Amino acid sequence: MNYPLRFSPFLRPMVWGGRRLGDVLGKTLPTGEAYGESWEVSDHPQHRSVVAGGPLQGRTLQELMREHRRELLGTAAEKYTTFPWLIKFLDAGDWLSVQVHPDEEAVRWLWPGEGSKTEAWYVVDAAPGSRVYAGLRPGVGPARLLAAVKAGNVTECLHSFEPRPGDCVFLPAGTVHAVGGGVLMAEVQQTSDATFRLFDWDRKDAEGRSRTLHLAESLACVHWTSGPVAPVRAEAGRGETVLVECPYFRLEHLLRAEPFRCGGAGRLQAVIVVAGRGRWRFPGGEEAFAAGETWVLPASLPAGECRPEGPVTLLAATLPE
Repeated sequence: MNYPLRFSPFLRPMVWGGRRLGDVLGKTLPTGEAYGESWEVSDHPQHRSVVAGGPLQGRTLQELMREHRRELLGTAAEKYTTFPWLIKFLDAGDWLSVQVHPDEEAVRWLWPGEGSKTEAWYVVDAAPGSRVYAGLRPGVGPARLLAAVKAGNVTECLHSFEPRPGDCVFLPAGTVHAVGGGVLMAEVQQTSDATFRLFDWDRKDAEGRSRTLHLAESLACVHWTSGPVAPVRAEAGRGETVLVECPYFRLEHLLRAEPFRCGGAGRLQAVIVVAGRGRWRFPGGEEAFAAGETWVLPASLPAGECRPEGPVTLLAATLPE
């Protein structure tokens, strides 16, 4: 655990996806399908990430959690039996379903065995006319939302905005949300795949079938008083801006062009490379990094240096103690 860890991406075709995971972020898309997700770091049963290089190449994140949990997570190790984050890139070429994720209380009785799902999106690129729906408009309650779903006009109940690169959208569990129309983004979330679909745009698959909706479960999860969600942006000209601070992660935006110290903090971090390239230098070795990659910095990692090769934009997630 004396050097940064990178994992092989797990690429998922999705009906709402596109090709920008390859075209913009450099992922190798194995088929000509539309790909919606690249799972960068995952300890979820649906996919266990595998170390892509170095002495631990071929080991799964689950194995590292079992054998090196204290080194990975530091003082927070006692709180987690699985790695605390699922980190992704998403290409929302078409519309994701209107959905909601359960919190800790709701997931226990709606989806036993899964975890709660609070998440944050960072917009890497956005096509003109794309849209983010995040949170209910004031005054919307269960009866009005359900009626709108059945009438096919659910968006009338949702707060929305046209996203711009650099927007960060924090979505606590219980927030109704959707995105689409050409949005490429990075996502940091709790380790969970608990998603309830409220509306799916009357979409049909090749056989004319609709995807399953979860109306009762969705309505049971919604936090009705949380209201609209507005994006947060990095402050212009600042090298470091805190975008999200919650019990599950702290998310910072870093804009750097000169070498800077990293690691050695005694807490788990993950660094998502949004733009640019450079090198990590640590006592355990040296690694090159580039846009579209995600690196895990274990809590036990000795202090080292990040050496940008020109301006770099990074997202740094830190695990609270």
